[in-house]
Formats: sequence, C-alpha cells, structure tokens
Amino acid sequence: MDFERIHTPVMLDRTVELLAPALDREGAVLVDATLGMGGHTRAFLERFPNLTVIGLDRDPDALEIARERLAAYGDRMRFVHTVYDGIARAVRSEGFREVQGVLFDLGVSSLQLDRAERGFAYSKDAPLDMRMDFTQGRTAADVIAEESEDELKRIFLDYGEEKLAARYARAIVRARAEAPITRSAQLVQIITAATPVVVQRQGHPAKRVFQALRIEVNEELSVLQDAMPAALDTLAVGGRIVVLAYQSLEDRIVKRALQAAASSSAPAGLPMELPEHRPNFKLLVRGAEQASESEQAENPRAKPVRLRAAERVRRPS
Repeated sequence: MDFERIHTPVMLDRTVELLAPALDREGAVLVDATLGMGGHTRAFLERFPNLTVIGLDRDPDALEIARERLAAYGDRMRFVHTVYDGIARAVRSEGFREVQGVLFDLGVSSLQLDRAERGFAYSKDAPLDMRMDFTQGRTAADVIAEESEDELKRIFLDYGEEKLAARYARAIVRARAEAPITRSAQLVQIITAATPVVVQRQGHPAKRVFQALRIEVNEELSVLQDAMPAALDTLAVGGRIVVLAYQSLEDRIVKRALQAAASSSAPAGLPMELPEHRPNFKLLVRGAEQASESEQAENPRAKPVRLRAAERVRRPS
C-alpha cells in the first residue's frame, strides 16, 4: 500500500507554525495524541532536531506502520498503545512530568477508511467492525444487534445528527428480526431503502449513521471530554496545544474546554479578580480556523476541519 499517497497530513504547515514557539528549544517534548501513520510527527521530528515525540494510538495497525516509517528517528520517537484519554499516564510512563506541545488530529484515519476490512467506509462492503482498536470492545454489528430501537434512534440522533434517526432505527430492527446484519453493504441497503428519494439526492444516506456507529463503538466523545483537560494539565508554561476536529460534536467539546481554560474562574460578582482566578491559558486563534481552498482541493479530508489552539501562560503572582 502506498502510504504516502493515502496519508496527507491536514493543515500541516499551520500546525507546525502554531507549535513551533513551544517546540524550538532543547529537550522539548511533543505528544501526538493521534499518531496514525505518523505524517504530522515526521514533519515535527525533521523540523526540530532536539524534539522528542510521544506518539499515542489505539490502533495496532497504525502503530505498526508508524514504527516502520519513523524508525530512523531512534529514541527521539516513543510509541504508546493507548486511547488518548490516557495521555497523562503515557507521558509519565516515558519519564516526563510535563510536555511542551500536544497535537490532536481527531476522527477516523485515512488508513482505517482505506482498509475495507475495518468496516468504517459505507462505500465498501466489509464486516461491520469499526473498532479503532480491533483487539477489544464491541463492534458496530454488536451495536446493531443488541441495542433497542429507541437506543439506536438516540445514537443516530446524538452522534450523527441524523434527522431520519427514528425511521432508520425502525428499519434496522425490522430487518434484523429476519436475518443478522453483519456487513456494511447490508446496512447501507437497509438505510437506502428507508430513505425518501428526494433525500437520497442530497448525499449518501448512510453517511451520518456510519459516523454515529463509529462514535458509539469507540466512545469518541466521552474519551475526548476526558482527554482535553488531561492534555491541558500535561502542558508546561509556554506549552501549546493544537486540535484538528472534523465534525461539530468534537469541535464543540474542544471549544468549550479551551474557552474554559482561557476564562477567569472568579465567582460572579467579585469586585476584584484574584491571581488564582486568572486563566492559565490564552487562545491562539480567533474562533476556529479552516483549511485553505488550495489545501481543500488537494486533500478532500481537509474540507470539514476546524483548528483550535491555545498556550499555557504563567499566572501573575
């Protein structure tokens, strides 16, 4: 497989630009919390010769590929098999108390989408798996088989923001009563049959259902809610965090976490803000940044991305 072709890091130049002031120093450490195939990390290792990177990933396939692609960097590169809410434990396990940078590139990876047998893509027939760590946990087929109609509706509505959630949940429950739903093509056929023709013209009807199942299987939103404060706590003063999110549910969690960290904690009505109430983070970009039109044209995965960033600052005494 041509990994250079399938893996083009999103907003790479901007990510390097934002993290550079924190990483361009002796002994700097970056946590790539979503290592994938190592595209972002390789650029950082090349740009900053004194940098050590701790790469986290829950996907054993991704870690294996990253080890091969990044072998030339020796012990400047550390690999940890973990979900990214384990960031604090991972940093300690590698012998560090704090780090100078954290990068999150959220969502499903190019590797997972392109390997049909993983079951992430609605355009390819495969077993309904969708586990980012295929060594443990429930599969998407398990969710489809075990959850009630009401729970399936909730999953599709909450995690896919799917307007036809009730219709799809009902169709799935009816179909599974006749035969197990174990493959992506089966699920796509059921969803398509339950979708009005006028809606089908607006885009692939299974897109949001597959997104919702993937989020449910991998507990992505609850993991991210825990990971954001843990990541902020690992940053040294002057350390920076950059997060790339690809759908609104993730971006909302990131936005709230960074805004809370950059806001005063003083109770309402206090006449004077005490030093301990002053924020210890500042936002580095206004709102969320998007990829440029040229990058979106070159890399379709960049179209929905929203970038947010913050820096840890020293509270005044």
